[in-house]
Amino acid sequence: MTSFAAPAASVRSREISRNELFLAAGAIGLIAIHVLDDNFFQPQPGTSAGDHLISGLVPTVVLLGVAALYPKLRVGGRGATALLLGVLGIAIGAGEAGYYTLRGGPSSDDYTGLIALVAGFILVGLGAVVLWKSRRRDDALLWRYSRRLMLTVGAVLLMLVVVLPFSLTYAFTHSARTKTTVGKLGAPYESVAFTTSDGLRLEGWYVPSKNGAAVVVFPGKKGTQQHARMLVRHGYGVLVFDRRGEGASEGDPNAFGWAFNRDLKASAAFLQTRPDVDRDRIGGIGLSVGGEMLLQTAAESKLFKAVVSDGAGSRSYREDLDQPGSGKWLQLPSSLVITAGTALFSNQGPPPNLKSLVPRIAPTPVFFIYVAHGAGGEGNNPLYYAAASEPKQIWRIPDASHTHGLSRHSKEYERRVVGFFDEMLPKGA
Repeated sequence: MTSFAAPAASVRSREISRNELFLAAGAIGLIAIHVLDDNFFQPQPGTSAGDHLISGLVPTVVLLGVAALYPKLRVGGRGATALLLGVLGIAIGAGEAGYYTLRGGPSSDDYTGLIALVAGFILVGLGAVVLWKSRRRDDALLWRYSRRLMLTVGAVLLMLVVVLPFSLTYAFTHSARTKTTVGKLGAPYESVAFTTSDGLRLEGWYVPSKNGAAVVVFPGKKGTQQHARMLVRHGYGVLVFDRRGEGASEGDPNAFGWAFNRDLKASAAFLQTRPDVDRDRIGGIGLSVGGEMLLQTAAESKLFKAVVSDGAGSRSYREDLDQPGSGKWLQLPSSLVITAGTALFSNQGPPPNLKSLVPRIAPTPVFFIYVAHGAGGEGNNPLYYAAASEPKQIWRIPDASHTHGLSRHSKEYERRVVGFFDEMLPKGA
């Protein structure tokens, strides 16, 4: 029987040195160790390993599977794989460990995160070297450079549309504001705490009410204090608190606010127990992601008797599809990737479309505020307003940036918002 030897070029395309295999397998393994450490060995306070089965097991299995298959790939595939996983490792390490290290020094799983960051750079360097060495120089000059141009363009598109958005979702679900130490709420406040329906302890500050009504200003202790002072001046009790995964509160963070409706329900339930508050005179004002989750909470329960949503936009591909204009179709692939990545790393599916939720807010009064050139789907507010039932109001601010209506038009903003709460949360309600 005649045997046929594989062409030399094909054999060379699969050759791999011990050094390359050691660097690739070792770096991928270090990234996998951080994923395990982050999800199972040292999870966020208030959470357990069982809360992170999907975000821990799926990436780990994929990483170990790629490490096992790496030696069997052709040289171009190895270089591309190393580059892609390197970007992921850098995002994982920098997005969490690097973030917290710069804001107070590393702790707990930040150490393996910093190692994953280094491993990511090693993989990027390895991938670049492997691809450079594997470039073909034995074909026609015109075809050679045409092929390289097409491969480069394809790689850039893949990086921008898939790899970078997916990598960023790890930071979106693992990084949040650190502790806010200074409170300027316009009056003495109490440090308070309350527990969510899924068992997380949230820390906050509360200014007691002088008029029997209280308002939750959300999200976070930081970034909401100007709005809190505005309401305190008019006698309202004001509660600000660290959302889950932020500051002193327990839980996993989420930049898109998924599951923050549980935080808001717990905050309203806390206010109902206050002796200075009439349980039928509790309102809420949400900024940006806080506005989005306040709308969802108001649709799911009647704990809040009046809600103001300032700067609500989109939190998944579902709202992105509702954005006006044809440009959304160019953004849709990245939006789908971001939604999928957020679902993976947060261990939960995306929340319902806001446009489908807002009709259920009635009879709770709702006030939509948005700016002309906002951020993250803020242009959807007219759609939300149209879908909502009465009583409802809307205010478009033409010359302010995202959630900065109060700083840009302080008197009018105060008149409109405080007037809304005065009307919708009247004494004797």
